[in-house]
Amino acid sequence: MKLFQLQLLKTVLNNGLNISRAAQQHFVVQSAVSRQLSLLEEELGLPLFERKGKRLLDATPLSKAIVEEVDLIEQAIENIRALADDHRDGRQGEIRIATTHMQAKYFLPVVLNEFRQRYPQVKVNFLQGNPHQLVQMLHDRQADIAVCTEEIAEDEALITHHCYDWNHALIVPEDHPLAEGELSLKRIAEYPILTYVLGFTGRSKIEQAFADLKLSIDTSFSATDSDVIKSYVKLGFGVGIIAKIAFVPEESRGLILRDLSEFFPESVTRIAYMKNKHLKNYITDIIEIMQDEGKILHDKNNP
Repeated sequence: MKLFQLQLLKTVLNNGLNISRAAQQHFVVQSAVSRQLSLLEEELGLPLFERKGKRLLDATPLSKAIVEEVDLIEQAIENIRALADDHRDGRQGEIRIATTHMQAKYFLPVVLNEFRQRYPQVKVNFLQGNPHQLVQMLHDRQADIAVCTEEIAEDEALITHHCYDWNHALIVPEDHPLAEGELSLKRIAEYPILTYVLGFTGRSKIEQAFADLKLSIDTSFSATDSDVIKSYVKLGFGVGIIAKIAFVPEESRGLILRDLSEFFPESVTRIAYMKNKHLKNYITDIIEIMQDEGKILHDKNNP
């Protein structure tokens, strides 16, 4: 039994039993994949696939169980390399951070500034996506850590750490009726609401708060990017509900920020990584820097 055979099996399953695509990813011919999988079946004495003639219909339960073990083997290999890097020179290497646009622009710059001062020779790569994609990047070992609000706390394969709490805020043009006076969700619901797409940055909490009061809202405009929302609020498309951290006064001229913490529950941004992953020393450090910055944000918003 060879590791290459096991990895071929995993690739075939990950590609929907497409042998040709798996062969391309391993830079071998299709017949070589079929031959190696046949040899593996012979050694195990059990079929890896349900077949109809030469066509693969489905993976057997054995195949699926083997792939889970292959994941552990590959993670162990990665951990061994990480351990060697720590012993060789723990101040060089690479960190891959999976995160959303909001975290990358409004939270992580201060963190990365501190990190680069400590580790100037460590390369930093941002991988952006929606929360579901970020979690998948961790499982696929494309990212070392993920920083976001949704989904990561629900995945039992991940270790998560609290980073910081935040809430939403209303943004409106300076001359808008909601720029002054007592706020209520009923008042806000009278206008089209520009906010995040579902699955991003606490959108579900926004919808639930209005639904609890049986208020119908117009959310026909949504985006993943706070800057896009701010731009269209300036154009008069409606009022915006964004993460409070995403409002930078010098970048938001012409807009008024109004706190909405009394209407929506707090959201929590978390840091996550795979449970069986060995963290290099500098990855442990950047997590601590994030948590320290999270405490500073909390103290700033709760004087």
